[in-house]
Amino acid sequence: MASLAFAQVSFTLIAPSRVAVGERFPVTFQLKNAEGSSLKAPTISGCKLLMGPSESTSRSSYIVNGRMTSSSRHDYTYYYRAEAEGTYTIGEASIIADGKPMTTKSATLTIVPAPSGAQSGSAQQAPVDIDDINTQSADRSVSSNDVFVKIYLSKATAYEQEAIECTIKLYTKYSISSFFPTKQPSFDGFLIQELDLQPALNEIEQYNGQNYMTAILKKCIIFPQKSGKLTINSGNYDIKVVQYDNVNMGFFTVRNPQERDIKVSSNSASINIKPLPFPQPDGFTGAVGKFNIDSRLVGNSFRTNEPATLIYTISGTGNIKYIKEPVIDFPSEFEQYTPKSDIVDNVVGGNVTGKMTIEYTFVPQSVGDFKIGSDDFVYFDVDKKEYVTITTPAYNIKVVKGLTSASTETGKQNIAAKNTDILHIHLGDKNLKSDHTPVIERWWYWMIYVIIIMAFSGVLYVYSRNIKRSADVTGLRLAKANKVAQRCLKLSHKFMVENNTDLFYEEMLKAIWGYLSDKLSIPASQLSRDNISSELAKFGAPDNLSQSIIEVLDDCEMARYAPVQTQGQTEAIYAKATEAINNMENLKRKKSKV
Repeated sequence: MASLAFAQVSFTLIAPSRVAVGERFPVTFQLKNAEGSSLKAPTISGCKLLMGPSESTSRSSYIVNGRMTSSSRHDYTYYYRAEAEGTYTIGEASIIADGKPMTTKSATLTIVPAPSGAQSGSAQQAPVDIDDINTQSADRSVSSNDVFVKIYLSKATAYEQEAIECTIKLYTKYSISSFFPTKQPSFDGFLIQELDLQPALNEIEQYNGQNYMTAILKKCIIFPQKSGKLTINSGNYDIKVVQYDNVNMGFFTVRNPQERDIKVSSNSASINIKPLPFPQPDGFTGAVGKFNIDSRLVGNSFRTNEPATLIYTISGTGNIKYIKEPVIDFPSEFEQYTPKSDIVDNVVGGNVTGKMTIEYTFVPQSVGDFKIGSDDFVYFDVDKKEYVTITTPAYNIKVVKGLTSASTETGKQNIAAKNTDILHIHLGDKNLKSDHTPVIERWWYWMIYVIIIMAFSGVLYVYSRNIKRSADVTGLRLAKANKVAQRCLKLSHKFMVENNTDLFYEEMLKAIWGYLSDKLSIPASQLSRDNISSELAKFGAPDNLSQSIIEVLDDCEMARYAPVQTQGQTEAIYAKATEAINNMENLKRKKSKV
């Protein structure tokens, strides 16, 4: 059962520090985790109050390690217009929060002259507010400060193989009806362990003094593989935002939602990777983090020709998935088998914690006293900035005579068989005949010769045909395209019947993108929503078929960010995708003109 925790109460002022004459700007007094009353806002000299307060409230709850935390936020926003140049003080605001008085800190506001060509007091639009639909009108453009994507790295510098948390987050002041990544950020020089998550606009976050709805698009742990400055290149996204068109109906105004297509690129993030210190000690194979190692022998008695097991367990935090198996010094009299390893890991905070278990199976072949040598496991401790060596224990074992090996038993059976395979020599006339006709003159000899030649010719023909088919990569991919798509659609149908919409749309997107990649002979990384129509046209697909495929992709992408879906909607998308693939299969590819 989860225990309940309460977040800290605070009352803060959020305001710009610098505005221009004639500029409209918001001043927000934000109360967190308390119920407020009797708000008293200060007057601001040099400014004119336009409207306010505009109030907005949000609440959230989350559970971490069995502990539930609830939080709330209430914003009181006033809109002002800067009237006169100068430096002014925004005084303290007061409020009664859960029966106790609280005040904000004062702040300084500088009003500078209006830009060249602007007139003091001219009407300007209020900034877009996620809680104020009046600021989200369709007659205003969507700026880069309204919707953007940022890449965050948990560290500014790191060592090679050190774990780094990478988060890609969407910020928006508008509701989003469609989100489609046309180019994912590239992680050149890194190994990636990605976390499984479903993006959703379910958090409110303040950035540069303004409120945004946010969604984590991707979170992963990355491990740099080389030193120097490594850069995660930006990604590109096609987004549909929702704005509102105000229609005057006489006695009232109706706001109609309007979708606007925008293109957004994320920032590029760079990090300085330091090389691991030199010289590196013997036994170091690239483990970076903090680890422990244990070993144990299974059993306490050992016999010849009977298998035994030595188990090594490496546990800790770091690049445990990429640690090499220790090389054990077994006696030459032991027969060794390929080690069997198993890794269990999970992401904790900004790092990977887990356990690697390696089983070494060996079979003693001789009787006597033997020693399995110790091993040095070396890793680089990032916190200590030094190499740490852990020496595993050596094992002295006594091997006694065990079961007779299978090869020995076989040898004995062969010897026994030889003692019974010499029979008596029988004398007398056995009607032996003498025929000195050469084999080459017999008819069956030539018949066998002809059969061998025909068989060889048949094998050669089949081999050459297979070589040609294998060389025709495009033909093979075309032949397999429909089978692959049908197999993926079959899995999508299973999730549709189970009403598992998340997995249904995920498998549906995999099926369509994979099918188009195979059918058009274009790598999936080079396909995008923008070039599908042109590539399908080159293939010979009519416009209505291209549009149908794009609609399926858009519907699936939009559904992933709008989780409330009905059974009828998933069935309709499945039927449309099946029809589109079948129509593609009935097309004949357009021959390119020379």
